[in-house]
Amino acid sequence: MNASELLANSLSPDATTRQNATTQLENAARMDYGSYVSHLAQVVADESSPSHIRTAAGLALKNSLYSRDYARQNEFSQRWLEQLDPNIKNNVKQQLLQTLGSPSAKAAGDAGQVIANIAAIELPSGQWLDLVHTLLGFVNQTTNISLKVATLQTIGFLCEGIKPEVLAAQSNEILTAVVQGARSDETNKDVKLSALRALYNSLEFVRDNMENEGERNYLMQVVCEATQYQDTDVQVAAFECLVRIMGLYYDKMGFYMERALFGLTSLGMKASEEAVALQAIEFWSTVCEEEIELAIEAVEAILEAAEEYGEPPARESKHFARIALPEILPIILQLLTKQEEDVDEDEWNVSMAAGTCLSLLARATGDMIVQPVIPFIEANIKSPDWHAREAAVMAFGAILDGPDPAALETLVQQALPILLPMMQDSNVNVKDTTAYTIGCICDLMAQSLKAEPTLGNVIAVLIAGVEDKPRISANCSWSLMNLVDQLHGFDEGTTPPTGPLSPYYQGIVTALMKVTEKPTNEANYRTSAYEALGSYVTQAPMDALQSVSAITLTILARQEQLLQMQSELLGVEDRMNWNELQGNFCSILINVIRKLNNDIKPLTERIMINALNLIKSAGKHSTVLEDAFLLVGTMAAAIEHDMQPYIGPFLEPLLNAIQSTEDSQLCTVAVGVIGDICRALGEHAQAYAQGFMTTLFNTLQSQTLNRQVKISVLSCFGDIALAIGAGFVPFLEPTMNVLKQAGDLTADENDYDMIDYIQSLREGIIEAYVGIVTALKAGGKADVVLAYVPSILDLLHRTLTDEDRTEALVKLGVGLIGDLADGYRNGEIRDALLQEWIVNSFKFKGRGYSPDTKKTLKWAKENVRAATNVQG
Repeated sequence: MNASELLANSLSPDATTRQNATTQLENAARMDYGSYVSHLAQVVADESSPSHIRTAAGLALKNSLYSRDYARQNEFSQRWLEQLDPNIKNNVKQQLLQTLGSPSAKAAGDAGQVIANIAAIELPSGQWLDLVHTLLGFVNQTTNISLKVATLQTIGFLCEGIKPEVLAAQSNEILTAVVQGARSDETNKDVKLSALRALYNSLEFVRDNMENEGERNYLMQVVCEATQYQDTDVQVAAFECLVRIMGLYYDKMGFYMERALFGLTSLGMKASEEAVALQAIEFWSTVCEEEIELAIEAVEAILEAAEEYGEPPARESKHFARIALPEILPIILQLLTKQEEDVDEDEWNVSMAAGTCLSLLARATGDMIVQPVIPFIEANIKSPDWHAREAAVMAFGAILDGPDPAALETLVQQALPILLPMMQDSNVNVKDTTAYTIGCICDLMAQSLKAEPTLGNVIAVLIAGVEDKPRISANCSWSLMNLVDQLHGFDEGTTPPTGPLSPYYQGIVTALMKVTEKPTNEANYRTSAYEALGSYVTQAPMDALQSVSAITLTILARQEQLLQMQSELLGVEDRMNWNELQGNFCSILINVIRKLNNDIKPLTERIMINALNLIKSAGKHSTVLEDAFLLVGTMAAAIEHDMQPYIGPFLEPLLNAIQSTEDSQLCTVAVGVIGDICRALGEHAQAYAQGFMTTLFNTLQSQTLNRQVKISVLSCFGDIALAIGAGFVPFLEPTMNVLKQAGDLTADENDYDMIDYIQSLREGIIEAYVGIVTALKAGGKADVVLAYVPSILDLLHRTLTDEDRTEALVKLGVGLIGDLADGYRNGEIRDALLQEWIVNSFKFKGRGYSPDTKKTLKWAKENVRAATNVQG
């Protein structure tokens, strides 16, 4: 193939030319992968090729080696490792290494990324073990600055894309190279910058080095000195390293905080360059996040100690935030005033970062932050300068989460008479932040608002605010939602006769419904109104159910009208607006169904007709399709057996959705709906069981099935079994074979992603076993499960003796042992139940086990005792 010509055509402005070239490249990769990668590597290395062609070749190479999808990445890895001639691989790698010395920094960078992609495949398999040594040799060639920079970038790519444990054995050499490039005596800015970025990516696997005081001191010295370098990019990279070091090695930072980091980060936050200030602020946000987590761990340890099996927390807080508060708080407060007039809400700036940091400081330091902030609020809240007014309001909102609410009660009461009129401020930024702060009060201090006339005044201001500019409207809708969620936070399934907001319900709902009529959704203000309406449906007391009825009828009418307009949609924007509205309609209807439960029956036919029409109109991969199926599943849960007349028309699209394995979210939702239907219909689900099981089995065979969806499918087998009881017997053998095969999957001890997946997979498998065992036991068919008990217990043995087991797995696993014991009380599995690991499983004293888990442990132990006649 003429690689350069095809690559050039793949960038053509002509769609046909571009598509033809892309197709030819894909065919070339499929037909002769060795020639494909060889030609691409030659183009990357060819100094005479145009820059954009070399870039396209590098990207094509990368895309043939790397995918975010686990299954596809595994396929790419196997192709590279097993299907390529070793000589071809070596030639490709040599050409890429050669390109690191290219005069073109872009080509060198592209080559570095591909080298990292190949290394991510080969190094875990014990191949290309001399790569790091080769790269370090390039770094030491001080005469070629371009090569040195490109190599440091490549080391950074390696550290970023390869699991830390794979590179841990070479951490000393890597750390030496990158720290050398970042030292103060390195005069070349590009070398220093590349070294710091590589250091950032290497920090996770240099734990052994960080344990060594001398090495740690040297590394910290180099990074701290780099924060004072004259180049902004280098300063930013150095502060980024400090942020990550704090997140990874908090316990080691006491000495450095006192000697350098307090001062350096204070200076950094005051820097004129925004990028530097942002990273210095982020440093303190990270400190706070660490200390908030440590405080939670400390509370858990105290609770466990009270239950007599607690252990002291592994780490203790050094309270850096509390110690530094007098120094950093004035800086943070001053930075709040650095707002820009017309800033894009998606653009992160110093003022926003300072607001976030202040919120975290409040959570980390608690009550001690209140008094130092009050003078700032008082001095600025009535300032003629809008920057000062807005900063004062933001500061007030930021300290509401963290201190004891009792300590804030008086402050909130004093602030409201000032805050509410500020919703009429002449500056839109002040109004927006005021609406946000009122929303925080509604969320965190709602009980302070219950008394009249305070409650009425707040509601009046918010109702007026939803008619304001979009971003203010969105915050007012959010505030109203918080208010009802906090003041009407009833237990699920209960509907009290009245509530604090009952007198205002109709007015609030009317105002929100008016916003939902708007033709646009700028700043998501229309969506925010729909979300608030959802809460007012969910939290409605008996005396507000008339409002719920009115909402329901209006939404159904809007949905029907919009369905009729489907053929009139003209472009992408029309379709996106249509999808967004239909998603909102479905969300409201789902809330209504959950609220009314069986009382929704009079509207069932209308809702189901709309849902079916929506599915037909939505297209194969629209998110609206997911919403429509969720609506169907919710209706099934509400009306149970009465759902049967409506199932037929949904079967074909539902089963098609399950087989749309390339759309993992849709597939997962559809599998969940099968579970909903089976739970609703009970034994009447037998009529659909064959179709469900066949489709699920076929789906598991798909090469494109996302592994997370597999978990949902396996769990669904249990739902079907529970529904049809003894009717599941014809499906038992293939199901148990699939479950055993899935249960035999193991993970490398260093592959943490796979370990997490195995835990989730085992949850799905055990849920299926629980459903099957329970169903057949209740249906008088426990004898047919007996042959599978050894394989079930084998999985439970591996699961319950795994040090990484989760509480959810303990509860499920021990519960399944209890189910088996309950099903075989005549000694059929007596010897199996007397195994030592089963006896030991009832002695778990896991940290923080919930009462529900403890109850399951006790129940299962009693069942095993009864089934074995073992005295406790």
